[in-house]
Amino acid sequence: MSAKEQTEVTTTDKAKVVLAIGVFLAGVVGFYLFEDQSPLIRVIGMVVVAIAAIGIAMTSQQGRNAWAFAREARQELRKVVWPTRQESVQTTLIVLVMVVIVSILLWLMDIFFNWGVGALVRPGG
Repeated sequence: MSAKEQTEVTTTDKAKVVLAIGVFLAGVVGFYLFEDQSPLIRVIGMVVVAIAAIGIAMTSQQGRNAWAFAREARQELRKVVWPTRQESVQTTLIVLVMVVIVSILLWLMDIFFNWGVGALVRPGG
């Protein structure tokens, strides 16, 4: 593909993305312009406009790249080994125990430092 063809494709793709954004923004403006209509009709209209904008954007190279990225991310998500319920409960309990221990240690340090500062400020008292 020549540089000129690539430039035209890029320009066309940019125009498609701009058109998709324009369609979506027109839908948002319409949503607020038709306040007197039923909220259900407005929401359905906004969903239709959003689907149309996504459809327009998906015809561009950027849209196809985004769709490919989403598919690959989903495939990677399926490869993740999720912890079992028992592992999750055990980890949560360990975290809670550590939080209690650290909070007690901080409370004891606070008492100690409060006593120390009090002893320095009131040396004879």
